[in-house]
Amino acid sequence: MLTLVAAVCTHPLDLTKVRLQTLQTSGGKRPGMFAVIRSSVAQSGFRSLYVGLTASILRQMTYSLVRLGSYERIKSSLSRYERPSPGTLLLAAMLAGGLGGIAGNPADILLVRMTSDSIRPPEQRYGYSNAFSGLLILIREEGVRGLFRGLGTNTTRAVLMNVRRLLSYDFFKSILLSRPLPIVRYQVRDNIFCHIISSVLAGTVATTVCAPADVLKSRLMSASGKLSPVEVLTQSLREEGPRFLFKGWTPAFIRLGPNTVLMFVFYEQLKNGWRKLVWK
Repeated sequence: MLTLVAAVCTHPLDLTKVRLQTLQTSGGKRPGMFAVIRSSVAQSGFRSLYVGLTASILRQMTYSLVRLGSYERIKSSLSRYERPSPGTLLLAAMLAGGLGGIAGNPADILLVRMTSDSIRPPEQRYGYSNAFSGLLILIREEGVRGLFRGLGTNTTRAVLMNVRRLLSYDFFKSILLSRPLPIVRYQVRDNIFCHIISSVLAGTVATTVCAPADVLKSRLMSASGKLSPVEVLTQSLREEGPRFLFKGWTPAFIRLGPNTVLMFVFYEQLKNGWRKLVWK
């Protein structure tokens, strides 16, 4: 439930990120995050920042649900109720991320297309009114195979995101709990302060590592032709240079930061509540 609330609150940042990633500029001044937001509001009003919200909610109900739900199950199955090793955490995060990427791929396609539609030429727009009608149009026009457009880059991004987000969170949390903070010599306990610090650090690492795959995913999914990831990469590098791989980093981080904090804080409270309920 909280992931759905977070999706609604951070959707304008998600929309801005996708538009920055899919807006191809060869030379000249690159528009920034606030310029894209101002342009959207000026052209279509404040409601334009919530275009594609239904696709974002559908994505949370598929990608996030599978990713988070399978991680703990895989981790406990691999560790066999012992303290999981770093290798076990890595493998569990990779498998859970891959499963989430596959489950959420159709919703990701709809999200990218709906949020970037207004910056495309009128004759190239998809015109999806909502996620469910968009899903039907996608299947009708491109077949079932259309649901798997960009699956490779999306799954790669999902694996990287899950590994860096979940594994980094577990890593930073264990570091904070294992030794006192330098200079102040304060020993952090397993409480909400520890969860917030660990999730902010995990969000920073995840955003940076996943940025290149995220940009390629957005450009592949927004394209109507049959382009391979290599073709998109070489064309973009030739026209825009390597900086294009980190387009949309700022809104992605601003979006992922609160999202990650809320997700892990709520997740820890649920986990603690479940343990108390089970051990009563």
